[in-house]
Amino acid sequence: MNRVREGSVSWRNPFGGRRCEASLMPGDVSAIVFWSKNFAPLVSHLDELDRRGYHAIFHFTITGLPSVFEPNVPDADVTLPTARFIADRYSADALIWRYDPIFISNLTSPDYHLKRFKELASRMEGSTRRCYFSFPTFYGKVQRNLARLKVDKGIDCADLPVESKIELANRLAEIAREHGIELFSCCNDSLVQGLVRKARCVDAELLMRLYPDRMRAFRVNPTRKDCGCFESKDIGTYDTCPHGCVYCYANSNQATALKRWANHQPDSI
Repeated sequence: MNRVREGSVSWRNPFGGRRCEASLMPGDVSAIVFWSKNFAPLVSHLDELDRRGYHAIFHFTITGLPSVFEPNVPDADVTLPTARFIADRYSADALIWRYDPIFISNLTSPDYHLKRFKELASRMEGSTRRCYFSFPTFYGKVQRNLARLKVDKGIDCADLPVESKIELANRLAEIAREHGIELFSCCNDSLVQGLVRKARCVDAELLMRLYPDRMRAFRVNPTRKDCGCFESKDIGTYDTCPHGCVYCYANSNQATALKRWANHQPDSI
C-alpha cells in the first residue's frame, strides 16, 4: 500500500536479478491481478484501492489440504468468509477460486480430493464462476521438501499418470458444474477436454468484460509451457512467503523466506 500511495514500485527479477520498475499510478494500471491464500490482510485496504480508482480481480487459493502440507495457511473455514466478502463486494466473476495444486499422497488420494472439492464447491457456489486447478510440478526444491516430509512424517507423495489426471479432472469438472462453476486447467493442455477449459490466469478478455473503461489490446504472453496468460508485470519475488507449503516452487528455503519476511521494510521502494 505504501507503493500504491507513492505511485511506483521497483523489484528485482528473480531470474538474473535485473532491477525493474513500474508506475502504479491508477491511469497507468489497467487492472491488478491479486493472488493469495489469505486475503484477510488486504480487506481493510479495499476502500482505499477503490477510491484511488484501481480495478482488480482476485485469485483465491483454497484447497483445504491437511495442515502438514500447508502449515501456515489459514483453515478453509477461516478463508471462505473472506472469499464470499470479496465476491459480494465486486462480483462472482472478479473472484477466481484456485483449487491448486491437486496434491496426491497417502493422505490425499483422488477420492479425498473428490470429497474435499465437492465440499468446497458447495460452499463457493454463488461466490465464483471459475475454478482454476493444476497438479504440482516436482522441481528439485519441491522434491527436497517431499523427501524431508517422508522422513519426518512418513508421508509418500505421488505424481499421477496423465490418464489418471484426466479422469480426476473430468470428475471434478462435473462436480463444479453442479455448483455453477467452470473448471480451468492451468499450464496443462493435456487436461483441456470435455468440461475442462484452458486457464488464463492473467485474462485480458475477462478484464475487458469487467472493466471496459481502462482496457486496451493486450497480447498473449505465456510464461511457461501451456500457459495462456496475457502480458503483465509480476512485481512479486521468490523466498518471501511465510506459508511454508511443501509443494511450493517459489521458496527455495523456508528459513530464508522467514528471514526475509521478518526483515521486510515497508518503507523501501
